[in-house]
Amino acid sequence: QWNSRRRNGQVKKFGSKCELSDKFYNQVLKCGVVEAVMSWVSFKAQKQLGQKCSAKKHSKLKGIPKLEDANDAGTKNSVDCTLILTEGDSAKSLAVSGLAVVGRDKFGVFPLKGKILNVREATHKQILENAEINNVIKIMGLQYKKKYESVEDLKTLRYGRLMIMTDQDQDGSHIKGLLINFIHHNWPSLLKLPFLEEFITPIVKATKGKTELSFYSLPEFEEWKTATDDWQRWKVKYYKGLGTSTAKEAKDYFMDMARHRIKFKYQGGEDDRAIELAFSKKMIEQRKEWLRNGMEERKQRRELGLPEVYLYGKDTHNVTYEDFVNKELILFSNMDNERSIPSLVDGLKPGQRKVLFTCFKRNDKREIKVAQLAGSVAEHSAYHHGEASLMSTIINLAQNFVGSNNINLLQPIGQFGTRLQGGKDAASPRYIFTMLSPLARLIMPALDDSVLDYLFDDNQRIEPEYYIPVLPMVLVNGAEGIGTGWSTRIPNYNPREIVANLRKMIAGEEPKPMKPWFKNFRGSVDQVEPQRFLISGEVAILSSTTIEITELPIRTWTQAYKESVLEAMLHGSEKVPPLITDYKEYHTDTTVRFVVTMTEEKLSKARDEGLHKVFKLLLPLEQRIWVITPFAQRPNHFLAAPVFNLDQVVNLFKDETSLVLQFLGLR
Repeated sequence: QWNSRRRNGQVKKFGSKCELSDKFYNQVLKCGVVEAVMSWVSFKAQKQLGQKCSAKKHSKLKGIPKLEDANDAGTKNSVDCTLILTEGDSAKSLAVSGLAVVGRDKFGVFPLKGKILNVREATHKQILENAEINNVIKIMGLQYKKKYESVEDLKTLRYGRLMIMTDQDQDGSHIKGLLINFIHHNWPSLLKLPFLEEFITPIVKATKGKTELSFYSLPEFEEWKTATDDWQRWKVKYYKGLGTSTAKEAKDYFMDMARHRIKFKYQGGEDDRAIELAFSKKMIEQRKEWLRNGMEERKQRRELGLPEVYLYGKDTHNVTYEDFVNKELILFSNMDNERSIPSLVDGLKPGQRKVLFTCFKRNDKREIKVAQLAGSVAEHSAYHHGEASLMSTIINLAQNFVGSNNINLLQPIGQFGTRLQGGKDAASPRYIFTMLSPLARLIMPALDDSVLDYLFDDNQRIEPEYYIPVLPMVLVNGAEGIGTGWSTRIPNYNPREIVANLRKMIAGEEPKPMKPWFKNFRGSVDQVEPQRFLISGEVAILSSTTIEITELPIRTWTQAYKESVLEAMLHGSEKVPPLITDYKEYHTDTTVRFVVTMTEEKLSKARDEGLHKVFKLLLPLEQRIWVITPFAQRPNHFLAAPVFNLDQVVNLFKDETSLVLQFLGLR
C-alpha cells in the first residue's frame, strides 16, 4: 500500500508544514529573549577579557620588554607613580634622558609600537590578541571588571597616573586620542579622576643671541611671526618628532615640568560626547558634520585674517577632553582626509605631489634608482614619514599594467609589477629605475609653475598646494582612499573621451556621459544604474568539455583568481563537490588565458546558469567621487563621489561630467 501511494504521488501529502504568523514573530521579539542572549554573549566576552587581560597589582613585572619600570610601581606608594607612554623607541630615549632630572622612583617609561587599536569598534578576538593593549593593562594593573571612582581606587593600580608623550604632529594627536578612547570605553570613570596627562614639547624654537622662544603649535608660531618685524633675523628650528630633541633639551623639558605637563580635565557629558563623536562607528554622519563645520570655521578665519585656533598657549596647564577633540584631534582628521582623498585639481595625494615636484625640480635626463629618488624626495619636499611608503608611491606612479594607470607619469624601467599579482611582484626599489614620462610635462606644463601656490615647511619652499594639469587626472587614473568620515572610489576614464568633453564644454555644448575605461582591458563595462557599473571578464566555450577564460574583471589579479576560484573549483570542499576536472595556464605578463576542462554535464549546467556568474567573472563597481576641492571652487553639482577642494574641503560630485565642468572653470 505504501509503494502504491508513492507511485500515485500521494506521498507529497504526507506530513505538515509549520507556518508562523507575524503576530507570533512580533511577540517573540518583544519577549526579550534576543536581548537576553546578546547580553549573555557580551557577559561571556567581558568575563574572558577579565580573566585573560586584566592585571593584579605586583611590585615587579616580568615578560614585558622595553619597560622601564618605576621603582615604586606596585608598592604602597604606587598612587604617586606616573607611567609615561611614548610614541616609539626614540621618544622613549628622550623620556629616559628626562628621568635623570625627576628620578626613577616615581616615573616609568614604556614605548608604544605605532598606533593602538580603536577598542570601541574592535572585536573581542582583536582585543584579546592585541599585545600593546594587554601590556598597558598589565603595567598599569588595570582590571576590566573594576570601576575606578575615587582616589582610593587609584591606589589599587601599579601607577596612579598615565602620561602620554607623543610627537607634536597630527599623528601624535591621533595616538593621544586612541589612548583616551581606550580608557573612556573601558573605564569612563577614570577620566573624572586626576589620572590622565600629556607631556608636550616644542614644535618650533626661535633663537636670537641668548634669547630662546619655544612654540607648541604652528598657529602660535605664525602669530608670533606676524607680530615680530625682524623674525627673519631669528634662527628657527622645527622639531618634527621627539627624536629631534637632544638629551640636554630633554632634561630642560623635565626641569620645567609645570610647563610641559598638561592635565586632562573632565567637565561633564560634553566630554563623553566629544570622544564618542571622534571614535564611534555609530556617529559617522555626525563626524562628517563636525569636520565640515571645522573646515568652514577655518575658511572664515582665513577670510577675516584671523589666526588659526590652537590649544596650547603659554598659560595652558590643563585641557578638557572636548577641547582636545575639537581643537587638536580634528587636525588629524583633516590631515587624514588630505592624505587619503585626491585633489579635484590634479588628482594627486600629497605624497604623489611631492614625488612629481622633486622630479620636475631635478629635471633628470637620465634614469634614477627608485630608492635614490625616494631619498631625494625626502630632502627636497620635507617628507616626514617612512621612505618605504615613499618608494611604494613612486612605483605606483610608474605602473602601467591593466588595472593600474591609464597614463603613468613616471617611466617603469625594470620590473615594476604585473597584473599577475597586481604590482606586488615588483622588484626591490634598489634594483629598478625611473624618470619622468614624456607626457608628464605636457599634462602639467612648466609654464604654469610660476603661478602656482607653493607650500613652505621648515623654512623651505616645497611642492605647490596643487598642480593644474590640462585635463582632470583624477578621472584619467582614478583613485581610491579611506579618510576620516569619507572614502572615495573613482574608476579610470578614457583620456580621449575626457578631452572630447572638455572641447564640447569650451564650445558651450553638453558633454556626453562617460563610462569607466581601463587601458588594454578586453572585457566590458556596463552601467546598471547611476554611479553603478558591472565589469565583466571574457569567457568562451571551446568544446563540449572545455572553456577558455581570456580576461578577468579589473583588479582581479591572475594569481589571486587562480588560488581563490579555480583551485577551489578543482578540489571542492566537504559541502561542495569539484566543478572542474583540470585547468591549464597560458598567460603572459600582460595577458590572461586559462583553459578549463569539466564534464559535459557540468559545462552544460554552468552555461545555463551563466558562465560569467559561475566562474566569478563579474565585478560590481560603485563610483563615489569624493575629492578635495578649493574653497574658491565649491562644486555647483554636488551629490555623488569625494575629492579635495582648493582650500581643502571634501566635496561629493554626482557624476564624472560635473567634475569635468568644475575642473574646466578652474583651469
